[in-house]
Amino acid sequence: MADMKPTPTLARLAATIEARKGGNPNDSYVAKLFDRGPDYVARKLGEEAVEAVVAALAGSDDELIGEAADVIFHLAVLLSARDLSIADALAELDRRDGVSGIAEKASRTPE
Repeated sequence: MADMKPTPTLARLAATIEARKGGNPNDSYVAKLFDRGPDYVARKLGEEAVEAVVAALAGSDDELIGEAADVIFHLAVLLSARDLSIADALAELDRRDGVSGIAEKASRTPE
């Protein structure tokens, strides 16, 4: 796991997700997501991302904020399902800080 520390909100979210990992799927939505496996969580994240796009194009600001929160939540669960964390993603953002998005993308794309 990366050394980058998430914000208090993200840290609480990560702690809640880890605490509910392996829990009873009948008692916890997080446990239910883990029980269904990473592929299911990935599809759920995709659904939430589409809903965020729809809210951005046709919804209110409140709808977009709600959908953005859903995306962040499901992303955090998916990362945890792969034994990764929000802190890992934040560390990657820090690594990219100050690097042109065009240059960064080009460094990942084989020619």
